[in-house]
This record gives sequence, C-alpha cells and structure tokens, in this order.
Amino acid sequence: MTRHWNDPLTEDEIAAVIALVRADERIGEKPRFWGIAVDEALARALAPGQGRPVRTVVMNPDAHAAWEVAAWTAGSDREASISAWRDVDAKRPGVSSEEARMVAQACREDQGMKDALAKRGIHDVSLVWVDPESITGFEPEGLEDRRLSWGTVWHRETADDNGYARPVAGLVPIVDLETLKVISIEDHGVLPMASETGNYRSGTWGPDREVSALEITQPDGPGFAQDGQLVTWQNWSFRVGFTHREGMVLHDVTYNDHGKVRPVMKRAAVNEMYVPYLDPDPTAYRKNFFDWGEYGAGPLTASLELGCDCLGEIRYYDAAVVNGHGEARTIKNAICMHEEDHSILWKHVNTRTGEADVRRARRMVVSFFATVANYDYGFYWSFYQDGMIELEIKLTGVMSVSGIADGEKPAYGRLVSPNVQAPNHQHYFGMRLDMGVDGPVNRLYEVHSEIEEDEALNPYGNACKTVRTPLLTEKAAARRANPAAATHWLVESDDTVNRFGDKTAYRVSIQNTARLYAKPGSIVERKAPFVAQHLWATVFDGNERFIAGEYPNQADLGADGVQTFQQADRSLDGAELVLWPVIGVHHTPRPEEWPIMPVHRIGMRLEPDGFFDRNPSLDLPAPMSHSSSSEGDACCH
Repeated sequence: MTRHWNDPLTEDEIAAVIALVRADERIGEKPRFWGIAVDEALARALAPGQGRPVRTVVMNPDAHAAWEVAAWTAGSDREASISAWRDVDAKRPGVSSEEARMVAQACREDQGMKDALAKRGIHDVSLVWVDPESITGFEPEGLEDRRLSWGTVWHRETADDNGYARPVAGLVPIVDLETLKVISIEDHGVLPMASETGNYRSGTWGPDREVSALEITQPDGPGFAQDGQLVTWQNWSFRVGFTHREGMVLHDVTYNDHGKVRPVMKRAAVNEMYVPYLDPDPTAYRKNFFDWGEYGAGPLTASLELGCDCLGEIRYYDAAVVNGHGEARTIKNAICMHEEDHSILWKHVNTRTGEADVRRARRMVVSFFATVANYDYGFYWSFYQDGMIELEIKLTGVMSVSGIADGEKPAYGRLVSPNVQAPNHQHYFGMRLDMGVDGPVNRLYEVHSEIEEDEALNPYGNACKTVRTPLLTEKAAARRANPAAATHWLVESDDTVNRFGDKTAYRVSIQNTARLYAKPGSIVERKAPFVAQHLWATVFDGNERFIAGEYPNQADLGADGVQTFQQADRSLDGAELVLWPVIGVHHTPRPEEWPIMPVHRIGMRLEPDGFFDRNPSLDLPAPMSHSSSSEGDACCH
C-alpha cells in the first residue's frame, strides 16, 4: 500500500531503518534508542510512493555519544537508506521506558539503596518501585555534563498493591543513566510509611453499588468512513497521524461546504506537557517534567479496550513505535474513534403556535490515552456538526504524593491519607496548530470587548464594542487570555470573504489557563518559559517543531523553544501561521481525588467565526420522538 507522507510509520518501516543504524559500528554493542518519526518538513513536498524521510535518535552509552540519524524508508524508487548522522549532546535525548526499568533495577541492586530501605523496614527490594525523573536544571555541581536522573521511590506491600500510595519519604537516589550506577543517595530522614491501603480495585472499600445497564447502539454501523488514515464524517475530513513525541496528530482538517472542500488546519497536536510541583519537600522540589520532550507520548500510549475505555460502535487505529532497545512494536487500539450523542445542538419553542424545533448534537470523537507513571491523560478531539472543533484533556490516574510525619499538616499540599500528602502542582499542555483557514496564508487578530466611553455614542451607558487588534509580528503575538474582557483570537483567511464582505475566520478560545506559581529566576520558571503566555504565534518553519525545543532533557534552561523562535520577530501579516496555545490547570489536591483521581477536564475550542454565512447545521434532520403518544414521529417541524 502506498503510504501518505503523514501516515504513521509502520513496524516494517521502523525495523528497516533501525537495522541500517545497527549496522554502524559507532553505536557500540549496547545502543539505546529514543524515537523515530517522519521528517514532516521534507516529506510534505514528496509525491506518494517515494519513500519518506525520517529522523531517529541513537545513543552509545559506553562512549557518551548520541546522534540524530536522518534516513529514508523504502519506496517504489528507493531502498531504505541513511543520509546523514548529526551529533547530539549525549545527555540530551529523552528517556525511554526501557531505560527507566534498567534504572529501577540498578537502584534495587545498589547496596547503599538496600541499606537505606532497610532503615525503613523494607527488606524485599522486589517490592520497591523507582521512577527515574527528569533532573533538568538540578544537576549536581560538577556533574552537569553527565546524563543523569533522580529517583522517586515507592514500596508495595504485595505484588498487586498500588505502589504510588506508599512513597518512601526522604530517599532520593541520583543515577547515571549511561553507566546505570547510583552515584549518590540523599537520605533526609526516616518517616513513617503509609498506614492505609491505597488500593482502588473493586471490593477494597466495600461492595460495589448497583448500576443499571446502559447500551449504546448504532444498528446501521458508524456514521463515519475510513480510507486508510483518512476519516470522513458529517462534512469533516482529516487524516490520523502518530509520532513518538506527540502521540496522536491530526492532519489536513477540512470541511465540505456544499461540495466545496475548505481547509481549516494543516496539523493539530498536543506538542508538549509541563508538570511543575510546587513544594520544597526534598522528594518533591525537583519534580518538574516535560513529559513529551523528556519521555515521549508515543511509547506511553495505552491500548484501549471496548466496553472500558470506549463505548458504542468503535473503530481503532494501531500505532507502531520503537522502544529503547531499538525494537519496533505495535500498540494495539492506540487511537479510538466513535460518534456520540451530545445533548441539544439547537432548539426553539414558538410559544404562540406551540411548535417546537430541536436538533440533537452528535459529535465525532478521536482520542488516545497516555500513561505517564502515576498519571493518566486522555486527549479527545471532537468535531461538531456546527463546524466547531474542541480539544478536551482528561486528567486522571494517581496523584504523585510524598510522605509526611505523624501529626504534621502539609504547608504546600493536602493530606490525602495518613502520612501521605499530595503537593500542589500544575499541568500545562503546549499545543501546536498549523493553521490554514480557507488557504495556507492567514492573519491573526486579538479580539476583546470594551465599554464605549464616548458619551455621545453611549447615551444610555450600555454600549459595548468589540475591538480587533491585528497581531502583525511574532513578538506582538505573545498573548495572555483575559476572560473578563471576553478575549479570544481570530485566524482570518487571506482572500476568502463571506456574504457580508468579511474575511472568513476561525475563533480560538482557551477555557483553561493558569499562572506559574514559581519565583522569577527559579529553575521551574526558567525551564519552561512558554507557560508565561497563553498564546504564541510564529511563521511556519519546518525546523521549529516543538514548543519546548528539540532536545529539552538536560538542556540549557530556556535556550530553545517558542520563546526563542519568536525573537526573530517575523511578520505575521499574511503568513503560514503556527499557533502555540497553552492550556493550563492549577491542581490544588482534594481528599476526594484519592486513592485514584476522578477525571478532571480542561480544554480549548476552535469555532467558525464568519467562516459560514449562517448556521451550517440547518440541514440536519429532525430527531424522532420516542414518547408513548407519538412514537416514531418527528418531534419537531
């Protein structure tokens, strides 16, 4: 089958490229790998069947060396081949799950760790978990050039226990990721272990409640169609992609407007996630992670299961990734697609005639879940019949907790169980939206509301005007939301107008924002400058791929990323726009979120704003009434 340039890589494509890399003796006997993905900037100009350019990262830990290898997959006109090796600072590549497991085993085998655990009454080290954490910005003095990690330590009472409910307080191993040796151990003192179970399995806290059956059926099958990675539904079409770093990616989002296919976005993805913890506790103060750039969403993607993660008439996409040993593997059911009822789309009751008109909303949902150690994150892109696109991010899983002494109250968090505190923390999601509203060239405006101050124009004091400000340069386009002023942003087409003479456009609204509660100049603040704004905008550059920069692990703080891209201050006055919205949530923990956290939902929307001449859902048929008096009849006119 001919692969589209933005289709996910297959296991065979990955394996063929990795085999060529393995054949090079410079990588040593025990190489490690971190990711492989299509080089989209090159690939999008190619004709189908030519093979695809890819980038993969390989490390030789024995030589303290790393490379980004540029290669080509096989195509009708070529065999798989390598085109270039580029040196990478050896400490900078991300950490794979396989490396994480090797680090945990190294900690369990270290005598110093065994001794420290024994002081806490832990003698069976097989029941100990160690999660290697990003050390970026906190490298010990004199070790800045080594590839390092630090560990959070957990203990299980039994093999099936929830280890994340039993933190081993005060114990912090510092580990060399290349030698897999514990190079130092911080021991801040013994605290009591959690005395209460953190198990969340059925029956742990009493018998299960009664829940009536709920069935979701589509007798005629789903209302969407698939052709490879291309999906079409209710005038929408898009391609489903997948990358090692971002997980699911959407490409070529278009709307069929009565036979005219109109582009909206060229690319949409959750580009980075930053999670800073806001507690000086010795086992919490280093916690601030780029979960995508330092670990990777792709290999952390969970397999989804019908009846559990997804209900109804479901279709799935698998996804292939490379693991830390260079082995290609497939994540089954990595991406879920389904339709769902979403209450009322529009309704009006004519009280003079008694007639009611109503249409029910249906949405197309494309989703995936990534498990990052204790936390689980769901990413749900929804397409609506009125032309809206919504991203909903679902946060769940187990909060990352710390130990606390008997009788103490947490100063920077919340007690969730005896001797267990959940620190205050935040989650930031940096988006990448390659816009293309009615064509590749767009313009960006900020829109807010103001009271009309001219008394001659506002004699009754109730005049409110909408103010549009063009954002003409990259520096000007670093913006913050202000709900009190109804602030949003508008992406306008270059030359397409609606029937009112206005340029067609899409509105960008961010419902969830946060400010960083860290002092200016702190490591937490300097590591992720992009969270200082709620929206950034740049001119498309194929080399500017990630909001936090190309290799954020143990990087010079703030030296790469969108805040450096926009220093070029290129003109946005008619450009291929890339928007970088930042969705944020400040998480003040609650006891009700323990031992497992009910889903917390945040997100953003893209809404047509003059893109259509009128409500585009007027052609929807009326739903059927199921009342006893008029079963089978239309419930509106």
